[in-house]
Amino acid sequence: MTTPDDALTYVYAAVPLTAGLSETLKGLRGIYGSPVLLVTASPESSGTAPPLAFATSHVPRRDFNESALKNHFEDLDWLEDVARTHHDVVQELSTHTTVLPLRMATVYQDDDRAGQALAEQQDAFAERLAQLTAHTEFGVKIYLAPTGAHADARPATDADTNAATTPGKAYLQRRRAQHNAQEAMYSQAQEAADIVGAIASRYASQHVRHPTQRGALTGPAENVLNDAYLVPDSNAAPFRAAIEEAVGVFDGIRVEVTGPWAPYSFAMPPAERQYSTTGEEHGS
Repeated sequence: MTTPDDALTYVYAAVPLTAGLSETLKGLRGIYGSPVLLVTASPESSGTAPPLAFATSHVPRRDFNESALKNHFEDLDWLEDVARTHHDVVQELSTHTTVLPLRMATVYQDDDRAGQALAEQQDAFAERLAQLTAHTEFGVKIYLAPTGAHADARPATDADTNAATTPGKAYLQRRRAQHNAQEAMYSQAQEAADIVGAIASRYASQHVRHPTQRGALTGPAENVLNDAYLVPDSNAAPFRAAIEEAVGVFDGIRVEVTGPWAPYSFAMPPAERQYSTTGEEHGS
């Protein structure tokens, strides 16, 4: 496939090159509605590795060269649209084949450079894809209720009323109750995390601990665990069911199981070469 002069080659993922893959891509659209296409390495470069392809689309050079990307990464609306489309393409591919997702905004000067990069990394990609075959990713997150929610909701007792003889004492009692409620929730969250870990050891093949989330991603709740598990497809249903059943007894915390997802958390650290303003390619 020839890259237009005013375009760059954007790569979503590496995938096994199978007979029906091109048919799978029919109608699949990527960034800015561009069709998703396959880029392959030259046959002589594949060696003994199974044949692979990059799932790609062509994107405007003016928006995806290095200097433009630096500006776009400060534009949250643009960034959200690109990230969502990247995710949608990878997820759709994952329903048909094993995928090795690449980082968002992985771009090359043209299809030839993308094919060259694929050839250079084909053995490593093939090894990783073999480990991901017939597996999907699940996320497990634990949230605490907003601070003070349970303490404030606790009904007052006669002892409370008699003890709180001054506004200052009443304030201290409320703060103590909030602190005790929060400590109890942290204790429950740790117990739930231990249970999740024990269950995952039976069903998952790999585990990644991500940083906990903050701000708009969590709302008023506090995220205290943000883990990802690579789970064999045959274990997916019992994995989810076992966790949801085991943690359903806890009050004051929320355990969220998400997935199945394409294995973003288990893609190897990318060594791909990316486009730069000098017209050369550089390691990321």
